[in-house]
Amino acid sequence: MASEKVSIAELLRLASRLDGISDTPRLDLEVLLCHVLGKPRSYLFTWPEKELDQQQVNCFNDLLKRRAQGEPIAYLTGEKEFWSLSLNVDTTTLIPRPDTELLVETALNVLDKPDARVLDLGTGTGAIALALASENSGWKILAVDTVVGAVELAEQNRQRLGLDNVTVIRSDWFENIPAQKFDLIVTNPPYIDEDDRHLKEGDVRFEPVSALVADNKGMADIEFIICGAKEYLVDGGCLLIEHGYQQAKAVCTLLQNEGFLYIETACDMAGLERLTSGCFKKPC
Repeated sequence: MASEKVSIAELLRLASRLDGISDTPRLDLEVLLCHVLGKPRSYLFTWPEKELDQQQVNCFNDLLKRRAQGEPIAYLTGEKEFWSLSLNVDTTTLIPRPDTELLVETALNVLDKPDARVLDLGTGTGAIALALASENSGWKILAVDTVVGAVELAEQNRQRLGLDNVTVIRSDWFENIPAQKFDLIVTNPPYIDEDDRHLKEGDVRFEPVSALVADNKGMADIEFIICGAKEYLVDGGCLLIEHGYQQAKAVCTLLQNEGFLYIETACDMAGLERLTSGCFKKPC
């Protein structure tokens, strides 16, 4: 784009450049413009004749080019909303997805204890832990991740949101967790087969493979968590796992084999089986 001044209205006409890249090209364009201007979306419609300075135009053009190449909006703006919380995101972690809010909803329904202890395995941005903490100030939540960058990001989000009932530490699953028992363990682990064609499509092309892919056709980390979780659960404590839509039966079988009871599977917004829970009772 030339160096002359350009208005918001003119830039909004460029949405066609994202046709075939995004299901919501106009919305994507509006989000990028708001990010560049530091304004809410209402500003775009109130002041369509507002002209951007050259630095803003250059920034917008760069973001538009990257979006046209498929880079996710959340990575371009550095933020994503989850459970009505604004979270910082970067390429060290997965982008929080609306479907994962099912895990938060289920956790809130499963656990009715004002002073519960909760463990979030593979916390990433901290989305699940922080959402639960925002709903229950009396819950003590330990959020862990093996990736240093993810731990730092989750801690930034925790501090920014002022949620002091969450502690973030680095741990490879259970490796560095202090000796204690939890009422609830929640996790959204890697569960995609390395040969899955979806890894070459959409946003996941830009997300860290280590947070997406697991050995044994995507089941290795799920198996490890289920086998280890009972050592960290109180009697009657529950484990909630987000998994692939074709893995529910296998997850249920693993839970049964490890002595979990009251096993249930829930469906996401698309009607796919994406979350399984079970409670552990010690043998009499």
